[in-house]
Amino acid sequence: MAINLTKSTSIDLTKKNPGLNNLHVGLGWDASDSNGNDIDCDVSVFMLNDLNKIPNEGSFVFYNNLKSGDGSIVHQGDNRTGEGEGDDEEVIIDLAKVSENVLQMLFVVTIHEADSSGQDFSMVQNAFIRVSNNSTGEELCRYELNESFSDSDSVQIGRVYRYDEEWSFEAMGDGFSGGLETLLDMYN
Repeated sequence: MAINLTKSTSIDLTKKNPGLNNLHVGLGWDASDSNGNDIDCDVSVFMLNDLNKIPNEGSFVFYNNLKSGDGSIVHQGDNRTGEGEGDDEEVIIDLAKVSENVLQMLFVVTIHEADSSGQDFSMVQNAFIRVSNNSTGEELCRYELNESFSDSDSVQIGRVYRYDEEWSFEAMGDGFSGGLETLLDMYN
């Protein structure tokens, strides 16, 4: 049974599930602005080292770089509308392939071209991130964003992190303005 998380709470993934190596991270949302225009939300993954930095170009996974340099993370592609039920964007992680210098994988959601469209996360509803065992399909945890995030065009939604050779997930829900570029500047 999946555990519903709240902001700033964590769950151990591998200690309670020995042998868990393959994760499916699904993110979903419903979005349209007041004019009925679709909102293009994009999921990115920052692989961070002990300095909380992205160590190299291959450690940044997004719609123009769908696979990490070490092959551990594969982004399943860009959904430009958020239409339909279930996951809108998906990421597969092979924990056994994650480079030793990577201590966490930060999941961020940004609104594409938010500055020119005037869109922000107050226009996004029913946003969630969920982590499942990719081998069995069993959902392990889920975090549903309940905050409004007005004036935010990007959200750090959650992270998978390594601690004492085990992997955990933390629900974050931190909003920012300035888009993907601002977040990249923070972690480069």
